[in-house]
Amino acid sequence: MVAHAAQPTPGPADQGFPKPESAEERAAVGARGEPANDAAAHQATGERPEGLFESLQSLVKELPALVSDRVDLLSLELKRAGRALAQIVVLVVAGAILGITAWLVLWGAIVVALVSLGLPLAVTLFGVLALNVGAAVWALMRVRSLVPSLGLPATRRHLMVSPSPLPPAGAPDPAAP
Repeated sequence: MVAHAAQPTPGPADQGFPKPESAEERAAVGARGEPANDAAAHQATGERPEGLFESLQSLVKELPALVSDRVDLLSLELKRAGRALAQIVVLVVAGAILGITAWLVLWGAIVVALVSLGLPLAVTLFGVLALNVGAAVWALMRVRSLVPSLGLPATRRHLMVSPSPLPPAGAPDPAAP
């Protein structure tokens, strides 16, 4: 068995950094031979730190790449969202067709049951029709009452330059059911 002597840890001069000569340079160089901080390194070498103009120039040079990356990400996400929207539309149409079919079967079964109990067919059909028309009228009236909320009235009031953020007198309350 051959004993190996401990190898010394390479110092700053071994890593390609010159050994500091003055006390100021020694203070500017860290333990591993790298500058301790940018200001000390610039003072030791006589260079002045990067100014605001140089920082802005480098930012302007990097800005197109940053924007390009964001635009590429947006483009990919929009394609993905478009595909998802197309699938959602297809599934909603299929769900609506199946729901309408189930609704018709349900009312057909109700009509058959009422006729088998002895109700005349005309009266049963008129009753089913009246019930469905009444439900449709109620739904349309509810839709008409919700339409003003689509205009974002509270947001528009707060964005407008006016003395009061309160709704004008007589305006419907969009929060009311």
